[in-house]
Amino acid sequence: MPEEMLDIRGLEAWYGQSHVLHGVDLTIRNGEVVTLLGRNGAGKSTTLKAIMGMVPRRTGSIRFEGIETAGLASHEIARLGIAYCPEDRGIYATLNVEENLLLPPVSRPGGMSIEAMLELFPNLRERLKSPGMKLSGGEQQMLAIARTLRTGAGLLLLDEPTEGLAPVVVRQIGDIVRRLKREGFTILMVEQNARFAATVADRHYVMDHGRIVEALSNDELDGKFDRVIELLGV
Repeated sequence: MPEEMLDIRGLEAWYGQSHVLHGVDLTIRNGEVVTLLGRNGAGKSTTLKAIMGMVPRRTGSIRFEGIETAGLASHEIARLGIAYCPEDRGIYATLNVEENLLLPPVSRPGGMSIEAMLELFPNLRERLKSPGMKLSGGEQQMLAIARTLRTGAGLLLLDEPTEGLAPVVVRQIGDIVRRLKREGFTILMVEQNARFAATVADRHYVMDHGRIVEALSNDELDGKFDRVIELLGV
């Protein structure tokens, strides 16, 4: 397996006539947590969707574990070992927690068992028979992340996992991301909260108007924090 799990070069993406991504280059190595930082509309979520083949039109190169995926359909990309956790979480409101956990197909060997997921997310064990509509925002986010672990994917794409959550829940999500890293997962995470990102990530890409404008290690982020906050519009 190559050291670079994901290597993107010259990624362009469109929605109809709207040109959203402009030559995005980024690399993620095995076992890293990497964040895409940027304000709303910068192209962060579109980057994740382009990786998954979920935009109407894209060009450029996307190589996952050495395999070119830019011409593949979404289900084919998922079977290679990439799982996507959308910003809207995608919880089925009338299904209970256990049923939601069992829904995602196992795309390749190595997916977590229900028991392993409940050990990682003890809040969900207490709500196993509760319908999705009865969960708090934090519980829904934990359930959304947990479902990606059933698939057997090694690369997790997390879109705004802390958005709208209380600070105590944000800290829980941070603990979960760090534990997933220790267990060998590689994570690309879209975030607007640079302070949270600094507590979990190895490296950061900052996006603005569909382009990567900064590529920083976590150590470098501190020295350019004011610049990053300016780009985030915070």
